This record gives sequence, structure tokens and C-alpha cells, in this order.
Amino acid sequence: MAAQTPQTDDELGGYAVAVVRDENSWTVTPLDAEVLTSLAAAEAALKDLRVAGASFGILDVDDEFFVIVRTGPAGTSLLISDATAAIAYDLAEDVLDALNVDVPDIDQDELDDIDPWEEGDLSILSDLGLGDQELGAILADLDLYPEEQIARIAERLSFDTQLAAVLDKLGVGQGDDGR
Repeated sequence: MAAQTPQTDDELGGYAVAVVRDENSWTVTPLDAEVLTSLAAAEAALKDLRVAGASFGILDVDDEFFVIVRTGPAGTSLLISDATAAIAYDLAEDVLDALNVDVPDIDQDELDDIDPWEEGDLSILSDLGLGDQELGAILADLDLYPEEQIARIAERLSFDTQLAAVLDKLGVGQGDDGR
């Protein structure tokens, strides 16, 4: 992955979607881009959905890392694909703070030499059919970029078609950025 450089909110790329499972199908809807900069905004947007089925958010920030956010009555469950992103991104720092994990003590210039690691709840999607070991294996595959990891998750849970349709409407490609 390319070295992460701090971005202003206006420069952030990526996308945010809400994924909802009702009895028989998945629905994927875009969320406002503001959720890419603030965990509180992401939690609020997901709580505002007020859905009966299982739901979670996927926040793909700058194609550098992603966060899965799952709100519920008992609190919010979180998973970040790359804890080192907290060095350069406010959202990643917010996530680590919510997980009570310190921001890694790594110099920005050394990020290219450090393998990313996830932090958070690997069982976040277990009740939907993606267990912690399988999710961990997807995140541990360093040959995959974050958008490819998201695509694997979507494929495994069978909402890949719905996700692809939303990303097409947003003008966001998955895995077609020439890397």
C-alpha cells in the first residue's frame, strides 16, 4: 500500500454504505460522505436507519483502510482493517479510541515498511454467516487491497451484486484503480 498522508476532510476519497439484511434479502444504500471523517457521524447515520433487520456500515476511506460499524442496543461493535491508519486519519483514530487501543507509535515515514493489522471485533459479522476466522483470513491477506477485501466480504455474505450496483451509481470502482 502507498504511504498514508494526512488528508483534509475535503480531500478524502472512498465511500460509505449501510448494509441491511431483512428476512430474505440484502439492501445496500449509500451514506453521506461526512461519515468518512467521524465515527460519531457514522454511528448516528446507522442509528437513523431504524431498521428491523441486521445492519452494519462499511466505510472505505481513501482506499487505504475500511471500518465496519455495527450499532445495536448493547453499543457499537467496530472493526478496522488497518490500525496503522490512525497515524494519518481522524476516523481511524476515533475507532482505536473507541476500542481503547493506543494509536501505533510508528513514524509516518516508516508506514511503507509496516504490515497492516486489524483491530476490533472479528466476530462482528458472525451471526450473518462470516465467522471470525474467515474474516481474519480475508484481512490477513496482504495481497488484497481494502476494496478487494470488502468485495470478498460482500461476496461471502451474498450482497456483492447490491454493493456493486451502489458503487456503480456512486462512480466508485472496486479493484479497477490500476494497482
